[in-house]
Amino acid sequence: MPGFELIGKEERKAVNELFDDGGVLFAHGFDNMRNERYHVREFERQFADYLGVKYAQAVSSGTAALKIALVALGVKPGDEVITQAFTFVATAEAIIDVGAKPVFININETLNMDPNELESAITNKTAAIIPVHMLGVAAEQDKIYAIANKYNIPVLDDACESLGAEWGNEKLGAQSDISAWSFDAGKTVIAGEGGMITTNNRELYLLAREYHDHGHMYSESLPRGRDTHRIHGFNYRMTEIQAVIAKVQLGKLDYIVKKNRENYSIIESALLEIKGLKFRKVPSKCKPLCDTLIIQFDSKDMANEFVVGMQNEGLGTKNVPDAIEWHFAKYWDHMLDSIEMNKAELKKSLSASSEIIERCVALPIMLKTSKKEIKEYIKILHKIIKPII
Repeated sequence: MPGFELIGKEERKAVNELFDDGGVLFAHGFDNMRNERYHVREFERQFADYLGVKYAQAVSSGTAALKIALVALGVKPGDEVITQAFTFVATAEAIIDVGAKPVFININETLNMDPNELESAITNKTAAIIPVHMLGVAAEQDKIYAIANKYNIPVLDDACESLGAEWGNEKLGAQSDISAWSFDAGKTVIAGEGGMITTNNRELYLLAREYHDHGHMYSESLPRGRDTHRIHGFNYRMTEIQAVIAKVQLGKLDYIVKKNRENYSIIESALLEIKGLKFRKVPSKCKPLCDTLIIQFDSKDMANEFVVGMQNEGLGTKNVPDAIEWHFAKYWDHMLDSIEMNKAELKKSLSASSEIIERCVALPIMLKTSKKEIKEYIKILHKIIKPII
């Protein structure tokens, strides 16, 4: 998730220009002070164009994007929302915050939702399905959507970690009912904080737009202070300063993805020479972001041995995921009441995910690594992996 690697003079210039143009940080109004620039609106249009979707609504965070999307879908207290056990905690928090129950199913070798478990988890209370496209790789979209369509259940794609990935001939997210994105400090495009909701459904877009801004309907014939409402809302607005940074970062996205894939390919090709080494499964229609290379060892002990070997060489790596307590539902004891399971039941239900996660190791792919550094890195990887395999 390398957006932070490229933040610098271009972003600083954009922020300075914002203040030179009047310094309006609020996304609405102050028309005579902002030199006709509405940066949040511009960023929304640019982001929608990048994905190839009709509508984009900028919000304050990826977590906010998830919650607002659920509200737009009509998820309410007493409903159930199916998602995967391996995800950032925000996915579950958003479900709980709208009063619904998160239902966790296991992941498969893609490290994303296992479609084989999806249908059996559906009940008459299921109001939405949230596949999470973890670490730059899409979930098995065709299978998930086929099941969702069979039962007429909407799908909210949590794509916060996969901006730049592709599905078939489209950008990931273009085929979605509604998607959530994040621009926090660890994402592909960063703005410090920020999020986006995208969809091709106008009614979902309008509901998301209204809910994110206290219910404002943006009536063209009325001033903001006398605007009409049809729903209550909250304040999940993006600021102009976030938008100007995000616009510059979005302009760098094609380069980020291209460089990621180049460096990933060099390392992966060199490691494929090691007989028996396995990588994370990538669905055939997915062209991944390639910001993380996942090695799947045959056992937890082998994965741990590799991590120790890397540490002994002074190199950073991590078991999947880093800060596992924040990325795996098995550890979310504070949510047991909402999940409606005890700790033992939850742990048992997610044993298949545990077995996969424990034997995976993630290698971050960096943009600024030189060819010489990559060559030396590959030598060390061979030295450590061959005795383990």
